[in-house]
Amino acid sequence: MLARQGHSVAKDASFTRQDASKWHDEVPGARWFKADLHTHTLDDQPGGRAKVPSGVTAPLASEDAIIAYARKFLQSAAARQVRVLGLTPHSPQLTQEISVVWRIVDEWNTGADDDGEPFRNKIYAVFPGFEPALNDGRSGLHLLFLFDPEIGRHNYIKAFDLAMGGRSPWENGDLQVSAKSSSDVFKELREFHSYESIDARGWDYIVLAPHIENDKGLLGALKSQSLAMFEHREIAALELGDNKLPEDTLHNRDWLGDGMAARRQAFFHGSDAYATSDLGQRYTWMKLAKPRIEALRQAFIASDSRIRLAYRRDAGGELAEISNAPDVTLYKRPWLKSVTVAGGASFFGGEGGTATTCFRFSPDLTCIIGGSMTGKSTLLDGLRVHAGAPLPVDPQLRTQVQARGQSGFLGGSPDVSLECPGRDRSDVIGSQWPAVHYTQNELQRLSQQSDTVEEILARLVAVEAEGIQERERRIVALDRTIADIARTLATLGDDVAVAEQARSRALNAADELAAIADAGVEDLHRAAGRTQHWRDTEGHFRELAAGLDRLLDTADAVDTPWDDEQLSDSPSLVVRTTAPEHWHRVCDLLQDAKGELNSAWLSAKEVTQTLADRERSIRQDVDRRLAELGLDRARIDEFQALSRQAALLPSYQAALDGAATAHATAERAFRESCHSRRTLIEEQRQAFDRVIEAIDKQFDGRILVRRIDEGSREPLWNFIKDLAQRGITRWWNDLPDESRPGSGELLAALDADRLSEIGMSPAVDATFRQSVTQALRRELAVIRCRDRYVLDVKLDDGVRRSLDALSGGQRVSVLLSLLLETHDNWPLVIDQPEDELDNRFLFETVLPALKRLKGRRQIIVATHNANIVVNGDADQVIQLEATASRGRIAAAGVIDETAMRDAIVKTVDGGDDAFRLRRLKYGF
Repeated sequence: MLARQGHSVAKDASFTRQDASKWHDEVPGARWFKADLHTHTLDDQPGGRAKVPSGVTAPLASEDAIIAYARKFLQSAAARQVRVLGLTPHSPQLTQEISVVWRIVDEWNTGADDDGEPFRNKIYAVFPGFEPALNDGRSGLHLLFLFDPEIGRHNYIKAFDLAMGGRSPWENGDLQVSAKSSSDVFKELREFHSYESIDARGWDYIVLAPHIENDKGLLGALKSQSLAMFEHREIAALELGDNKLPEDTLHNRDWLGDGMAARRQAFFHGSDAYATSDLGQRYTWMKLAKPRIEALRQAFIASDSRIRLAYRRDAGGELAEISNAPDVTLYKRPWLKSVTVAGGASFFGGEGGTATTCFRFSPDLTCIIGGSMTGKSTLLDGLRVHAGAPLPVDPQLRTQVQARGQSGFLGGSPDVSLECPGRDRSDVIGSQWPAVHYTQNELQRLSQQSDTVEEILARLVAVEAEGIQERERRIVALDRTIADIARTLATLGDDVAVAEQARSRALNAADELAAIADAGVEDLHRAAGRTQHWRDTEGHFRELAAGLDRLLDTADAVDTPWDDEQLSDSPSLVVRTTAPEHWHRVCDLLQDAKGELNSAWLSAKEVTQTLADRERSIRQDVDRRLAELGLDRARIDEFQALSRQAALLPSYQAALDGAATAHATAERAFRESCHSRRTLIEEQRQAFDRVIEAIDKQFDGRILVRRIDEGSREPLWNFIKDLAQRGITRWWNDLPDESRPGSGELLAALDADRLSEIGMSPAVDATFRQSVTQALRRELAVIRCRDRYVLDVKLDDGVRRSLDALSGGQRVSVLLSLLLETHDNWPLVIDQPEDELDNRFLFETVLPALKRLKGRRQIIVATHNANIVVNGDADQVIQLEATASRGRIAAAGVIDETAMRDAIVKTVDGGDDAFRLRRLKYGF
């Protein structure tokens, strides 16, 4: 049973909105929604085009059928993630008793889906409306009227009757034209609504122009006469054709574009669906702060920041959905949803550390406002320190940020928790929320650094950013590779030199050995060896003879008992009577041996003398031959050393060959790496040229970028200083900055003998060539002078000035504009940029960039400037107040809310009186 309590079809049913806070709990402030503001319902069944969805089987006019249809309608929209619906049938009623539109509104407001989830938690807003044919043009003019549901069913039907002049919308299945013209309807509807008492009425309405180019659309019915109806209060937006983009509709219609711009009107897409299955077939991304008609009006007024067409032209020329949907819940870009600070001695923790402060941020633009010393910088610097984001390079700014972050925000170690949807909570905070921070004055100082511009340009154009960053990584890697190979080459050069010296010594030793051999030194060495051998033998004989003499002396000293009388008295000892004979024989043998040894010694001495005489003869002959060869005889004494040295020649040759091969391989790698780097640098320049062209187009020539090839020449200047040649240093110093060569240009001129073309005199040329050894030439090749990019800005007087020549505020404005246009989606946090900004630049460059970033990047700005808050169309505003010891949130919300508007006027406009006084002085 689909009918439920509270779903009776009462003729005078009013509307009491039920709570649906979950949408802005998910995404604080204004958020993006997929909107289809042109849909038809079964109320158009009399025209025959409205289709009954499958599953609706009860009689069409029954309550069960209507409830079933309403649920199917809402379920189909939710399934396609259409969050904002405009119900615009040609008739607001199916029958006198039944309004399908109102049944859908009621089911959305109070009903629940099959899963038990309320429909209002699946669809953000449903606006009842209608599409009458008004009495303009030949065939009638179709317009869409949308109302807040608070209008109630009775007034909703009454508004339609007013628009039709009491005429029925259908007759025999044909759509009827109203009895009234559009201008009459606008006038009477304003009177009916009592526009000036909108708050008392509790509801509002908006008018849109559907299918503007057909014969019943605004342009088809009225053509240029439609300009008379272009006040935004009458027509807020124009619906594009199904296969049209703005450039298609505006082609040859400059008057249309100018009129829409002057009246703050926008284009949108709608489905014009007659079947629930077609809901969201065409849709528009809209940013809304609340589910009310006024939010729709504000979105169309601020279409540059609150409207995104959902389609682009694909390669085949057809419309295709954009890939970077702005809804942060669909596109998982990093953003900080909230930060909670509890306890401690934090500025936001309160006295006694008992308070808790929760800051909630938009995924798009959040502005933090408040008077001086209310904690704006404390909050942003504290987040920077807590997240571990890079601190300012400038020491003074770094100290200030650390002090505010550590003492003010993190004082007393409070509990600080960050909520970053879609991120891994186990990651470090800097990975969950990789924000880029700039504190007060930091942009000013960055604008004076030459490499800042290049870093911004590298991320500026989406189709180039990834390639530029990848090439930069490869170029830097090649810088390291080339430097490493240069150091290796220096070591290998030493190895080759050492190996060459060793090989040379071995070759010289071999040559000397050959010369010594030719002089007969080998014969001399053999003769000397034989002589020495016999000398050794002679010595051995002498030593033996001396030993025999000592032995004979010992024998003579022996006392022999040959006369012992007891020998004859003892028969048993008779046998020993032969001992004297043996003893005498031993003594005789010793004497004979001595004689023989003396004879052998004398004979050996004679042989030694003969050999020595022959050795002297050979030596004299060798000396003569060595003298003829120019060799010192002392080299003969080094014969063995020379022999060992010559024996190592093969290993020395192998070592030299290996070192030479390694050196040649390294040389080849060095040349190839240098060539690869030059190729990458040229490709990088071409990519930057395309970025520069895009900047010229994007900023209409107001901001131009020039490249100075190898313009950052400090590394080359250090090289020249290290040469310590006054003439070369003077040559460099005398050159104008723009005429000084880069390292590549200098090396090319040196290699091509064209140093005169870069201003060197013949004397300096000669000195330079003499000073730059092969090793220094290689060092010169290692040096890479980075290209330098210079920003030129076209001022009101038409004169172009470089960034360096601008005022501090102008420099920061230009730099901030480029920062906002970078391709990366990392959150950007800036503290009081207006301290440096030029207001004209703010309006012409910064604010348009801020609006284009909606749906792409989270921006958090602390500011005193009303233009940033209001004209930047902040999606969330946080107003801070403070006592001497504690800061607190005084108000938070969106500009659309009255309380928040009052807070903004009070805080950044000086209050109501100051605001009114300015209006009077301007004459508004």
